[in-house]
Formats: sequence, C-alpha cells, structure tokens
Amino acid sequence: MEKMAALTLIILLFSSSSFSISMAEKSDHVQGQQLYSFSNPNWQIQNQRVIDVKGGPDSVVWVVQLSDLHFSVHHPDRGLDFKKFVGPALSMINPSLVLITGDLTDGKSKDFLTMKLNEAEWVEYRDVMEDVVKRSKLEKNVFFDLRGNHDNFGVPMAGGSFDFFSKYSINGQLGRKKNVNSVTLQEAAERKYLFVGVDSTLSVGLRGPTNLFGHPTDELLTELDMELSQWDSQSTRPVTKVTFGHFPISFSALSNSRKSLKDIFLNHSVSAYICGHLHTGFGKNLKRNHQSNHHYLSSHKFFQFNPHQVSFDGVRNCSIGASPVKEFWEWEMGDWRKSRAMRILAIDRGHVSYLDIDFKSGSKETIILPTFPLDSRFMSTSSSHQNYECKAIVPSSYETVRALVFSVSPIVSVVAKIYDSRSGNLNLIMETNMSKIVDNTSRGDLYIAPWNYRAFEDPSPDRYWLQIEAIDLKGKSTLTDLRPFSINGLNAKISWTWLEFKVMGCQWTLLYFPLLWSALCFMLSILIIPKSLLIFSNKRFTYKKFVSDKSFKNCIGWVLQELSMVHGVWFGMLGYLFYLVLFPWLVGKVFTDDDIRGYMTYMGWAVKSVNGSEKHEYIGFPDVMVVVIPHIVFVVFPSILVTGFLVAEKDIYREHYLSVTGKKDDNDGEEKSKSCVGMRWIRKFLFVVCLVILWMHFKSCMALVKAYEMNPILHFPVYCFIIPLLLTYVVYKTRNV
Repeated sequence: MEKMAALTLIILLFSSSSFSISMAEKSDHVQGQQLYSFSNPNWQIQNQRVIDVKGGPDSVVWVVQLSDLHFSVHHPDRGLDFKKFVGPALSMINPSLVLITGDLTDGKSKDFLTMKLNEAEWVEYRDVMEDVVKRSKLEKNVFFDLRGNHDNFGVPMAGGSFDFFSKYSINGQLGRKKNVNSVTLQEAAERKYLFVGVDSTLSVGLRGPTNLFGHPTDELLTELDMELSQWDSQSTRPVTKVTFGHFPISFSALSNSRKSLKDIFLNHSVSAYICGHLHTGFGKNLKRNHQSNHHYLSSHKFFQFNPHQVSFDGVRNCSIGASPVKEFWEWEMGDWRKSRAMRILAIDRGHVSYLDIDFKSGSKETIILPTFPLDSRFMSTSSSHQNYECKAIVPSSYETVRALVFSVSPIVSVVAKIYDSRSGNLNLIMETNMSKIVDNTSRGDLYIAPWNYRAFEDPSPDRYWLQIEAIDLKGKSTLTDLRPFSINGLNAKISWTWLEFKVMGCQWTLLYFPLLWSALCFMLSILIIPKSLLIFSNKRFTYKKFVSDKSFKNCIGWVLQELSMVHGVWFGMLGYLFYLVLFPWLVGKVFTDDDIRGYMTYMGWAVKSVNGSEKHEYIGFPDVMVVVIPHIVFVVFPSILVTGFLVAEKDIYREHYLSVTGKKDDNDGEEKSKSCVGMRWIRKFLFVVCLVILWMHFKSCMALVKAYEMNPILHFPVYCFIIPLLLTYVVYKTRNV
C-alpha cells in the first residue's frame, strides 16, 4: 500500500511539474553526453598511505565505522559513553582502520535554534579521542575522521579561526588537509583494500538550518577519481575499493558540471559507500543499491522505490572482454547521538559484509560477524549472480563458512547452523562445528567450517538462513541474527518504509526545483484563472449554481472567484508570490563572524567572503529548501485556500440572512438563524484554521530570528508580516454581510 501511495503521489507530482522536469532533463541530457570520468592511467598519488596488515588471518581485513557523535555541552553523556564503551570495544576488535564519518560535534544551542560551532565541544572531542586511542591500543594514524554539516556550521573560511575541525580533529592534527584522503591496506596475500574518504561539506560553511546537503565540486570529484584509480595500472592483485563520507547520495548536490559522487563511484565499481547523516530515527533499513544502466526510465534519477535497483537486462554476457556490471552499495549507519551505534565492516576474499551493533544496553562481551556466505539482502545485485553463472568466482572462497569472533573471554566452541524455510518454518538442516585458524600473530579470530556449497544452490534467494553461535569459557552463549543467503548470487528483496523512501529514495537536489515551480505555478493558476474567467468570459461560478449542482468544480470555481473579487486580498496574494520569486526573503548572519551578513533567495544565499573581495553567489542550494518548501506548502498555499473559503462563507451567510429576514414566520426564521450557517460555525472553524497557520508561521519566523540573528522588522518584514496582514484583513472584511 505504501508503494502504491508513493506511486500515486509521484504521478500527481510529475503531472503538475512536467514542464520543470522536462527542462531539467534537457539540461541533464546536454551535460550527460560524456562519461563521468577523470581517470588518468599515468597519474600516481604522491605520499600514498599504505598500511601493511601483518599477522593472520590471511585475505581478511576489518574496519570500524562510527558516525554522528554529536558531542554537545548540553549532553555530556554522549562523550562519557563514547569514552566508556568505544575504547575497550576497539581493543577487543582490533580493526585495521577506524572511520568516523562526520558530525563529530553538535553545534546547537539547548533550544536547537542557534547553530554555530562551540569550541568547548571540540575540546571535548579531542580529549575523548585521545583517551579512546590510548585505551584501544591502536596507532593514532589508523583513525580517520571527516567533517559533517554540523562540524561546518558558520565557518566562513577553511583554516580560519572558526575552523575548529582543522585544529582539534584527528585528521587536522595529523596534517590530512585535503578533502579527499585515502589509505590502502595490504596484507600478506598482497591483496589490496583501498579506503577513500570524501569531505563534501560546503566550502563556505553556513549556519543551520540551511546547511543540510553535501556539495561535491568538480575539483573534489577529480581528486576523488584520481584517488580511486591509484592502483588501477599498478597492481596485478585484486583491489577492493570502499569509500566513506558523511552525506548519503540522496542528500548530495550535483557539481557545477552536473556530475555526482554516484558517477565516480560507479565508474570505479566501488564495493560500498558507507555514510551517516540520517540517524536511526529515519529507519534501520537505510541501504541502497546503485547500478549503471542506460535503460532505466528518466524518472529513476529522481526516485528509486526500493533498495534494490533491478536491471532491465536479463541476459548475462560471459564473453571475454565483456564489460563488468557497474554497481555499488550505499550503507548509511545509525548514529552515536541516540542509538550508540557502531559498525564493523569486513572484507573476506573480496566479499564485503558488515555488522551494526549498539551500546545502549551496555558493553558487548562477544561479537560475531559472519563473513561468508553473504547476507543475500545486501550483496551485490548483479555482479555476484553474473560471476557465479560465468564461473568467475574463486572456488576456494566458497568452500567454507566463515565468521569473525571477537570476545573478552576465551571462546570454547563456535557452531554454524543452517535452516531451510521452504516449508514455511525454519528447519535445521545443517549444524557443524567451526574451527579457529590458529596463528600466533593473529589480528583476530576467524572461524571456518567446510561445507558443500553447491548443495545450497536454489532459485529462491531467501530459502536458506544462517546463524552462528559462540560459547565462551564462562558458558555464555551468543547468537547472531538469522540472515538469508544465496550461493548463486540472487538477492532477497527488502522494502523501505515511507519514511525511509523519503530520505533514501528521493534525490532531493533534483526534486527541489520541480517541487518549487509546481507549487508556485499551481498557486498562480488558482489565482489568475478564476479572475480571467470573470474578466474575459461570461463563465461565472456562484453559490446558487453550486447548490443546484454540488460538484467539486463548481465548489472550487465559486470559492476562487469570490476570492478574486476581494481585490485587496487577491492582489496581495498575487504580489506576494511574485515577491518570493524576484526578491530576497531574509537578510541574516550566516557565519559565526558577526560582521558578515548575507541575503537568502529561493536559489540560495548570496554572501561575501571574509576579506570582502570575492562574492559567492547562491551558496547553499538546495539547502534553502528546508525554509522555502515548508513556507510555501504549509503557510502560503493554505492561506490562499482559507481566504477563499472565508469569502465564500460570507456569501453563504448573506444568502442565509436574506432568506431569514424575508420570511413572514418569525419562529421559522428564528430556527434557521440558529442553524450551523446562522451561528456561523463554518467561519469560526476557518478562524481557527487561520490561527493554526499564523502559529506555524510565527514559530518558523522565531526559529529564523534565532538561527540568523535577525530583526523581523529590519531583516525580513515582507516574509514575516504579509501573510498575517492578509489573513487579518480578510477576517475583518468578512465579519459582516
């Protein structure tokens, strides 16, 4: 039902905004004639960071990801819990890298309305991380942190006095100044694992709330492309590529040449892009598969309806030299802020898997991460199946069930259990002990169990389910969640909730203008068309016509024509719509520096740089949609409708009043005067609606006043006062017959 509702909404949206989308598609078509690649096979990275992963188990590496810490002076428990749990957990897990993907600090006031960096939070972050590094017994250079939008609130210039990230972050302390940083893990089998982090925050950091999107530039995408291609012409061994950043693809804008992070990732067939930003509050299923396919409908660049992007190509090309399937998984993880979440990502002979854990219930004594077979819900959609059908797999990587086990206490037994769900119930069909790969210098414990993997080939991707149990020396049993697997590379389908679809399936940077122009054109049409019918034709909608034929067309036509005859309100609403398009909305302090102000339009903020010599036109696009769209949808549009109905209600009451005063029977007239129309309950209800609109508008204006330190009378009088004045005027005009 949710899919049908979403589809219906999208059809309505596109039917009303076809002009905007068609124009956007034409622009994209012109820009899209070239491949999104900057690769140079002769280019080499200087100062390559290569970490030799020593000790067993061979062909397996694992890293830890943390995200959205939001250390805050108002919530000291976040830093205290991080210090308490993360250091010991990292000591137990012993990862090769620790990736912290943004929003290290909160940068918000206690009432959440003022958003600018707080140096005390950065001092706390630095001190907590020093403690975590010490407790984990890891080298500091294996920690990589990057900026999120909260770490960039109000920063007018990178490296300036308000850029606390450069001063207090681990990357800043270790001199990693670039927006793209990479590190390569290389283990004994000479297999390489390339991790590339990308910081796509605004180069000029605006204060919130209009600082919500990632903004990769063409220069950043070029650098990212170079980092991802650094081993392409040098390595004869397989290279697994993983990228990490703060912003999901759905919250990443296009560059000036209309290229995106997705284009670069597809070009290099990265295995996964791991990110944060959205938090667990939007859902626990924020995962998305991306594929490169020219046969997709044009609407797919605006929407993706489920996590799996199913290809229209049913034919598998196994010929020599055939182009491999270009795809990657995007895995957003939960936040530390409320969920106390941490992720372990493992790469086992090229197979990428992950496990999300949380510390809300306390520390974890045993953690189990199955590394093969893979969870069929989150494995590569097309390449895994094609590799299996084309016999391109490495048989040795399929011959054992494998799992990493991390534990405080010694483990005495590990058992792999496989269930068959064909009957509708989970029936245990295989139970086997797993043995640890013994190595005196082992970085961690990998348990394996041989099996006949071909016995589990099946056209159903979720017929077989895997669970692993570990028992420690104290007799405590730890079980993994049941997870489906498919040996032949088929995917078990999963679905998004409506909320998950909105944040992961919608490409908001492309949807902003279609939404905006659709709403504006619709409101202009409901103002201009009824007025034109009055002036240029004899088409007249009246209350009497509506009473005789109670159709929706007659009702709306009558309401809007009545509104068009109240000239002060009609011209006020029409002029306000043109004002929103042609003039600035706000003038506020967008930086922590109190001397710098900018003005906001629907296209973004126009601000001067710190030295005043350079002007940045319309930065913060489409971030301003968090102000623009709610104001239009929840304030302006309802105001037009409610004013029309107030005027129409006066017309109804006038007819009622004339009918009552014209009656000879006083008792009959008195009864009618006490009716719903006579008591004007419709007007009273509409008056309450007006109060609700004004309350929402008032709260929005007060939030903007605090966010950008504005005076409503001086800095945004039209935005702030026009709608209240128009509503007050129409309430006054319709008070009497």
